[in-house]
Amino acid sequence: MSAVTHRSQPGEMPAGAAAHSAAARQRPKVVLHIGEPKTGSTFLQQVMWHNRAPLAAQGVVLPGHHPQDHFRASQDLRGMEKLPSDPAGSWAGEWDILARESKLAPRAAVISHELFAAADAEHARQAVASLDPAEVHVVLTVRDMAGLLPAEWQESVKHRTGRGWEDWLGDVIDRESVSPDRRHWWFWRVHDTLQILQIWSRYVPADRIHVLTTPPRSAPRGLLWERFAGLLEVDPASVDISLARANASLGLVDTEYLRRLNAELSEEVPDWFYMWTVKEGLAHTALAERPLGERLVLPPERRVWTQQYAETVITGLGEAGYDVVGDVAELRPPDRAEVAASPSDLPAEQILNAAIQASAALVRNQYLREFPAAGHRVTGDYLADRLAARIGALPWLKRTLREVSSRHSSVRWLRVAAWRVLEHSRAKSAS
Repeated sequence: MSAVTHRSQPGEMPAGAAAHSAAARQRPKVVLHIGEPKTGSTFLQQVMWHNRAPLAAQGVVLPGHHPQDHFRASQDLRGMEKLPSDPAGSWAGEWDILARESKLAPRAAVISHELFAAADAEHARQAVASLDPAEVHVVLTVRDMAGLLPAEWQESVKHRTGRGWEDWLGDVIDRESVSPDRRHWWFWRVHDTLQILQIWSRYVPADRIHVLTTPPRSAPRGLLWERFAGLLEVDPASVDISLARANASLGLVDTEYLRRLNAELSEEVPDWFYMWTVKEGLAHTALAERPLGERLVLPPERRVWTQQYAETVITGLGEAGYDVVGDVAELRPPDRAEVAASPSDLPAEQILNAAIQASAALVRNQYLREFPAAGHRVTGDYLADRLAARIGALPWLKRTLREVSSRHSSVRWLRVAAWRVLEHSRAKSAS
């Protein structure tokens, strides 16, 4: 088995970073963080979006004004169809806007969304070409499969699946993983680590492809950020990680309640409405605030498969020569015995308690939707943050702007220019 060594220790600045300056760099560095999902990507995004000012003071910017701008850009780049009933506005041209803004970075820009992992070779080629002449770096966060599988089933439930845990798991491992074209299925499209890296390595040199291993739950909370900060050449302690939240985790009871709700929902409810009302309104607020309770773990009989998969990935990383940041041993399933309970065996009264709290949250969410001023608060100490918050309170304005810019390149240029002014104000205020 090939050995893999990591490029830097946690929190360690790359050689020569202290002497680095914007003047010394002839072209900006664009860090394209492409996933994988459920590997700490939401935590990293939260850290950066909640600390834009201290990052801007160090020459690192986030194109766009909101994390959703990066989601919309990923949809645009991958040519995803938008439902006509979706009131959020067009995402046509959103990737073009982020690419233009990234190339205006004083030193480095970060584009981050886990759905970029689903890009095919043509999407990757277009992305890298549109960022020229920037120095493109691709970052992929990866995680041990024993922890990933339960997390991904839970995430699939938050995205409306009604499939049970054992049924879903059997398909992913027994049927999909052995398929010659397993990226045909969603799980493997975003988690076939070596294939994802191979796609992007056609257009980005291996030494600019960085694989960050996700630390175990027992590790310090900020360790993953320290590893990512090293790639950005920023001081990891310059940001406040307490402002960030990880992607909301649900316990067995809450996940099973949500799965049963999904099974009863009418198909006439569109997915965009489900995301607003159920995923954000219930899963990420009301249910996430309940005590976590019992966690879902992988059945013991699946452990051998996860061990074999880990060794395949570790060997492939070593042979390809990618820059691995962290410890590849973290990709091996942890050696601990945990009781693997089945969600379908939970007592009915536990599911009822979750349903009652969820119903109360739905009533509150509907009230705030009808009377948004009751729950709206403008926060932020800087001009750029206050202006972004004010625009965020006017969804009709955002929709109109997106629709117009999707049809007119000149409007996209105006959006880029406005973003540049706001970023300059943000960096000046923080310095």
